[in-house]
Amino acid sequence: MMAYIYLLLLFLSYGVSLVTSRSFPSDEVMALTTFKEDIYEDPHLVLSNWNVLDSDPCEWFGITCNKERQHVIKINISSSSLKGFLAPEIGQITYLQELTLQKNKLLGIIPKELGMLKFLKVLDLGMNRLTGPIPPELGNLSSVVKINLQSNGLTGSLPAELGNLKYLEELRLDRNRLKGAVPAYSNSTFTANTRGMYATHSNLPGLCSSSQLKVADFSYNFLIGRIPKCLEHLPSASFQGNCLQANNTKQRPSSQCGIYIHCAESSESHQAPSPKHQRAEDVAKRMKASKPAWLLALEIVTGIMVGSLFLVALLTAFQRCNSKSAIIIPWKKSGSGKDHVVVYIDSELLKDVTKFSRQELEVACEDFSNIIGSSPDSLVYKGTMKGGPEIAVISLCIKEERWTGYLELYYQREVAELARLNHENIGKLLGYCRESTPFTRMLVFEYASNGTLYEHLHYGEGSQLYWTRRMRIILGIARGLKYLHTELDPPFTILELNSSAVYLTEDFSPKLVDFESWKSILSRSEKNSGSVGNNGAVCLLPNSVEKRHVDIHGNIHAFGILMLEIISGRPPFCKDKGSLIDWAKDYLELPEVMSYLLDPELKHFRYEDLKAICEVICLCIQPDSSKQPSMDEISSVLESKIDTSVSIEFKSSSLAWAELALSS
Repeated sequence: MMAYIYLLLLFLSYGVSLVTSRSFPSDEVMALTTFKEDIYEDPHLVLSNWNVLDSDPCEWFGITCNKERQHVIKINISSSSLKGFLAPEIGQITYLQELTLQKNKLLGIIPKELGMLKFLKVLDLGMNRLTGPIPPELGNLSSVVKINLQSNGLTGSLPAELGNLKYLEELRLDRNRLKGAVPAYSNSTFTANTRGMYATHSNLPGLCSSSQLKVADFSYNFLIGRIPKCLEHLPSASFQGNCLQANNTKQRPSSQCGIYIHCAESSESHQAPSPKHQRAEDVAKRMKASKPAWLLALEIVTGIMVGSLFLVALLTAFQRCNSKSAIIIPWKKSGSGKDHVVVYIDSELLKDVTKFSRQELEVACEDFSNIIGSSPDSLVYKGTMKGGPEIAVISLCIKEERWTGYLELYYQREVAELARLNHENIGKLLGYCRESTPFTRMLVFEYASNGTLYEHLHYGEGSQLYWTRRMRIILGIARGLKYLHTELDPPFTILELNSSAVYLTEDFSPKLVDFESWKSILSRSEKNSGSVGNNGAVCLLPNSVEKRHVDIHGNIHAFGILMLEIISGRPPFCKDKGSLIDWAKDYLELPEVMSYLLDPELKHFRYEDLKAICEVICLCIQPDSSKQPSMDEISSVLESKIDTSVSIEFKSSSLAWAELALSS
């Protein structure tokens, strides 16, 4: 009987849990899934257990549900280096009480949809890279107690709607680029003459309406005007580093404030002139009437000449813009559709680069099912063109609504940069794919059929990489880097130079492939995000934005680590043994123990080669980059001291002799 009761209770508890899990709102799961999709860099893998197939997210990292496990009430993922965008769909998590994403690398604007979260008590997006204005819709957060938006790149004015937040106790907006006056009540920001005109609107909100506000920080922005009396109880440090009229707090120098003060005062210039101004105008008129005829004629001629020059300059600029092919991409899609950036790109930029259609790449890559690599922001497919070579296709993982005019410009410039590379040890760009439906941005490279150097060193048969073969790989990489650094103008560098960026052909010849180009495109676009406003279009010419980052010293340092990885067979870093450089320091400069660096898979090696390699490694990895040799010097040293003419393995390997006979 007891066993029967136990089974019955077990069955009932299972049924309850099943009903609970099935009752979880699908829109909340969808919103969390979209949030994860919009994060394109997760270095600490904190979102790795966010399984989209799991309809119950209560066990996901950073997620807290209510006791009944029916709704998400908290999202707390701080200090995780997440890079990506804030999904507007977060506003659909109806019962959310806390959204804490501070100390990450979030980009873009704060979605206005967050204002739909009626139960939200804590909104903490501090210390990110958010831009754009503070949405007035945040004034609809009727339950919010704390708002932290400090240390971002937010622009625009403080929305007076924040005064609607009757439970708000803490407001941190410091270290942004906010401008305008601190809204006390709506009409408190106007001059005495204007106050009467807007007297009927005195019921509009302002921060003085937030009676519970105890902690607020507006420091290090570009705020102007006076500190509202209702906020004078706050510490003076809460207002420092602005452009305020405050004697007891340290403000910015006038050189930094001029443009903001001028913008604020410009509206006053359109008001009716005071009697004093009227008298000044009368005097000016009388002086003008008394001018001699020749002076008036001179003024007219001068004015015509200046106007003509201005017109010529304007026409020249207009023709320059019209000579480019215009691409209009939404900066951030909105209901009005008015916010956009006009990017002018030279129509000749990609004229010599092959353009592939998505359809032919889809056929070549077997419906994009043959994935050979991935990163948070891209996928790499392998394919074979019909009657042509094997290819590697890199596809950017980004939604169309996140694609900006800047990204399009940088994408096309990156294609043009990669297309100019032509060397036997550099992976060749065969073309690109750019389509709107479905949204597609791809790069197409020739495929090196033997996989990556990383795979051979750490997962393959190490015996295939005998000593002489490793020396040839090092020399090939050095030649490729020498070409990129010294034979190209401007020079070119590999964004992330490591063994995964070295692909091997059938005869183990190395080819450097910059599959991390997308990171360069995204990072350069981020730096320009703050310069795009929400009012109308911006004419952006290619030469006005940041060029591709060239880090020659970084490449040389990475080459030193790569050589160490090749001779030792160890990865640059592993949890058990730590940093490869730290481990190798004890052996690099001592001839008697240099052999301790060698991969145990190596049966033979040449001591003169090892000594030369260790000398070059020491020069490459030294902390003072000014003492680094150039790739021209490094390549010369390696070419002169490493002997690959006859492999030492031939002395003990009949198979190697056969290989030599076949190759000759």
